[in-house]
Amino acid sequence: MTKKTLTILVALIVVVIGTFIWNINAKTGENRLKLATLTKDNQAIVVASSTCGCCKLYAQYLGQQGFDVDLQQETIEKVSAFKDENKVPESLRSCHTTRIGNYIVEGHIPMEAIEKLLKEKPNIRGIGMAGMPSGSPGMPGPKAGPFVIDIITNDGKDGGLFMQI
Repeated sequence: MTKKTLTILVALIVVVIGTFIWNINAKTGENRLKLATLTKDNQAIVVASSTCGCCKLYAQYLGQQGFDVDLQQETIEKVSAFKDENKVPESLRSCHTTRIGNYIVEGHIPMEAIEKLLKEKPNIRGIGMAGMPSGSPGMPGPKAGPFVIDIITNDGKDGGLFMQI
């Protein structure tokens, strides 16, 4: 390979990477504007185990959706205590818990459900999806079935179906 060919190849790679980064930043900006119509505060506090990789990926996902993410990596005991303090029912627990405004968002919840929560503003504690379903935001792999997202009632119970995606 000649020096000229190598230079052209490197330039093309730089252009492709630059375009990719620009598209991500533009999409995040669009998402921030959309989010501003749903809530005054676009802060998302994600409380997760310091050893959990999928929690970090979920925090990145929320950032791409327009949230200012505060990822708080804690011990498993502190994460569990946060879930207890916020009345997340055992049946809906996942690996991380997010606070968005006055709502709790438990697990790998897709933005579609968060948008519905913020638009409708129901009188509930939050929403949750138990476990770590394949193909959900932050989780690798193909989607294996519908994402069943339940209500977390104000008294910390599973209130049944919020939505299915």
